[in-house]
Amino acid sequence: MTTALISVSDKTGIVDFAQALHALGVRLLSTGGTARLLLDAGLPVTEVAEYTGFPEMLDGRVKTLHPRIHGGLLARRDVPAHMAALAEHGIPTIDLLVVNLYPFEATVARPGCTLPEAIENIDIGGPAMVRSAAKNWRDVAVLTDASQYAGVLAELKAGGIGLKTRFALAVAAFNRISDYDGAISDYLSAIDFDAADAEGVPARSLFPAQSNGRFVKLQDLRYGENAHQQAALYRDLHPAPGAIVTARQLQGKELSYNNIADADAAWECVKQWSAGASAPPAQAAACVIVKHANPCGVAVGKDALQAYGKAFQTDPTSAFGGIIAFNVPVDGAAAEAVSQQFVEVLMAPDFTAEALAVFQAKPNVRVLKIALDGVQRDGATPWARGQNAMDVKRVGSGLLMQTADHHELQRADLKMVTKKQPTPEQIEDLLFAWKVAQYVKSNAIVFCADGMTLGVGAGQMSRLDSARIASIKAEAAGLSLKGSAVASDAFFPFRDGLDVVIDHGAACVIQPGGSMRDQEVIDAADERGIAMVFTGVRHFRH
Repeated sequence: MTTALISVSDKTGIVDFAQALHALGVRLLSTGGTARLLLDAGLPVTEVAEYTGFPEMLDGRVKTLHPRIHGGLLARRDVPAHMAALAEHGIPTIDLLVVNLYPFEATVARPGCTLPEAIENIDIGGPAMVRSAAKNWRDVAVLTDASQYAGVLAELKAGGIGLKTRFALAVAAFNRISDYDGAISDYLSAIDFDAADAEGVPARSLFPAQSNGRFVKLQDLRYGENAHQQAALYRDLHPAPGAIVTARQLQGKELSYNNIADADAAWECVKQWSAGASAPPAQAAACVIVKHANPCGVAVGKDALQAYGKAFQTDPTSAFGGIIAFNVPVDGAAAEAVSQQFVEVLMAPDFTAEALAVFQAKPNVRVLKIALDGVQRDGATPWARGQNAMDVKRVGSGLLMQTADHHELQRADLKMVTKKQPTPEQIEDLLFAWKVAQYVKSNAIVFCADGMTLGVGAGQMSRLDSARIASIKAEAAGLSLKGSAVASDAFFPFRDGLDVVIDHGAACVIQPGGSMRDQEVIDAADERGIAMVFTGVRHFRH
């Protein structure tokens, strides 16, 4: 290792790394601000302009695009003709390249970023050097992130960078370039000059002309939804805080494809009652039990134990082998209660030592800790709130993409449409039922009372059938529906569905409205003497 070229936008750890290289006898080349930083640190650095004999030009746009740079990176040491060409033109080899790119992603993520600002943050020389070095990975080690410095330095001190490490660095480099180019493509493909503002500034579409997904594999899975399918788990390049892919598994068997899908459904649902969300002070804890992607029990309570007890009451049969999520830390008392049933996955923001001790006796239970510390309930973006900005669904050779359903209903949004008005207590139950219905597969009917689900009807072709199933579930669990609140994820197209839920005890109903027969349904509610409110928003979930 004789020569290293260092040119970084993110200066994290670079001075210490360069000092260590210098101590190992490595010659340092650098550019612009990086060179000045290293010189200020007292390191002997040769600037690239001096090295190439050609000054930087075009405001720094051209500085490393030179044969003396790329020749030193691309020449194969095991090809005599390559080495002869370097000797003929007086070009030394470059053995180590340290480059991170202009902060394009951070620039375009900033509110108010203009197209000219974005364009100026498209790196040209950096990606070109990275590609050259990565292509010649056997002879040149390429570092594209500060997290790689320590490992590479340790190998250098031990005698040299191994081929396995060099190849891994090259793969990481090409992945970084792919991510970078994908971000540029996404941004530029979203620029819409036809939708420019009064000053001629083009708008930025939510849906770019080309979408470039960027995901990192976390693990291979034993199989997919069924045993004959293969599967793996990937995460977003930059996952939202508090998302399922940020979970730390504390114990238990390997997660399966279905475990992860169901756990995500439970976690996204329970997060609605996380810190900062609207919930009565006496009911700060929430518990969601999911089976086959549908909530089969949801409740809030004064603590994790009470919330779990109420959620389990809804449907003890379906809760068997279910996925359980809490929005608060799980203590020993809650753990003891949960341990009495067969549970596949248990997740919470944290667990006490007593809770973990309880589950040590059940080593197959998958226990996941998912920190909610970074989640901002009032964040400016879905990402800051720990949510996906977009939902996608695969179709034949295509992709359906939509903004994710994050609508949060406020009391002020409710439209009272019946003669009878809901009481304050009923409004609380209606809002609770509405939150649950948002996470139940359509057609969805949810009976609730006192901060807990009583019966859930999900995924039926007929809303009538969902209503009947929800009532059957409640009766099977020995729960009374008298005086309950009911949420329907979409409007009642006829009065028959409303009659079914009233026949089984509903005293108030929340639904989107918007049907051609809304008045018929309102008249039916008045006739039956119940309160009904419209939200103006539906929550189809297919």
